[in-house]
Amino acid sequence: MILEQYYTKCLAQGTYYISSGNEAAVIDPLREVQQYIDRAQQDNATIKYIFLTHFHADFVSGHVDLAHKTGATIVIGPNAVTSYAFAKAEHKQIFKLGEITLELLHTPGHTLESSCYLLKDKDGKEQALFTGDTLFIGDVGRPDLAVKSDLSTEDLAGMLYDSLHQIIMPLPDDVIVYPAHGAGSACGKNMSSETSDTLGNQKATNYALDTQLSKEDFITEVSTGIAPPPAYFPKNVWMNKGVNSSIDEILKRGKTAIKPESFKALAEDQEYLVLDVRSPQEFTAGHVPNSWFIGLDGQFAPWVGALIEDIDQKIIIVAPPGREEEAVTRLARVGYDNVNGYLDGGFESWIKAGYSMSITANMNATTFVNGLNDGSITNPIDARKPAEYEKSHLQNVPLLTLDRIHEHVKQLDKNKSYHVHCAGGYRSVIFASIAQANGFKNITNVEGGYGAIKAVDQAIISN
Repeated sequence: MILEQYYTKCLAQGTYYISSGNEAAVIDPLREVQQYIDRAQQDNATIKYIFLTHFHADFVSGHVDLAHKTGATIVIGPNAVTSYAFAKAEHKQIFKLGEITLELLHTPGHTLESSCYLLKDKDGKEQALFTGDTLFIGDVGRPDLAVKSDLSTEDLAGMLYDSLHQIIMPLPDDVIVYPAHGAGSACGKNMSSETSDTLGNQKATNYALDTQLSKEDFITEVSTGIAPPPAYFPKNVWMNKGVNSSIDEILKRGKTAIKPESFKALAEDQEYLVLDVRSPQEFTAGHVPNSWFIGLDGQFAPWVGALIEDIDQKIIIVAPPGREEEAVTRLARVGYDNVNGYLDGGFESWIKAGYSMSITANMNATTFVNGLNDGSITNPIDARKPAEYEKSHLQNVPLLTLDRIHEHVKQLDKNKSYHVHCAGGYRSVIFASIAQANGFKNITNVEGGYGAIKAVDQAIISN
């Protein structure tokens, strides 16, 4: 038997390939499915099943495309409704794969169709549990995404408690838990950076599996303190229930090289968003006017999903030469399929063509702190998340979280000067770029963010 975890850090997402004999299966595939086809060919195996743990909200799955290309059967748990053919499995239904089996365990709570898959070896011994968003390492799935008029967050949390205590916890302690997500995902509150663990260790360390925690207390615990889901989540769920464009079609269109003169014309068309995916340092030094920065080397896909409100937005890209396909692929992972091409030759070609550029002012942490203390800086902004801010922040510096930037730019004064920081300098450049695109001409990024600010002796910190 071969079991391989494919972990995508940007999405904090785990997908799984399993083969036994000459048969293979994929659990929660990413949209770029060729990697699984190649692996099966390498193992001289045929992909027989594609298992979905649930309709994912934070990425678009490649299950339909993979089924089309391989003839594999898509398997989803009870309550699932789609526009494509699939096998609706029942609780405890068994699927044979070579010498091993996978048993579907229906575990509603995160969503109604949520299911886990229990892998047993040729002797029938339980080896691994693929838990989707039901059970994470250190946490459990949020119970607010499948709320309906007749189903509350508390109702779903109660279902989740029953799924955990009645179906998962009775399993042997040595079973390995393989979740769909890890730290950084918006599908839970406090996930570990570990991508697998024994069920026994989770029983001992995961608050949600504490046998002393009553059902009522569990419901309260998992239902409170949940950050609002990113705006693109409902659209991704809808896309995962339907048939989408093949990644091949998306890449063909998105990898269109656009000459500077044509790129300029599109950039000046309000239907198009110029998305600059270079580094913060490159962007602040010079960029296409009114472009947004969301760099590939940060939490790219989640911030795209949180900030680009229209998932059908027409996008053109400024990328480091050689990384254009990566940008298009990672946008498609979260459902942004309408990329119409990239600036041929990168930003250097824009400069060579003689077109004007915008810059974003930078300030080092020491100058920033000194300006706060002497009163020359009067409109500082902390763009981090509430939990980061509550843990530690600069005295008298307000929190204006990046995920609410579209609200903030309507409330701030374009005639004032602002200085924005985050934790390390990635999110603050995103904040500044969107503000600039909305007409703010005097916004400065604090380099190094709060990490650098805390190291300045004169910084006045509130804990």
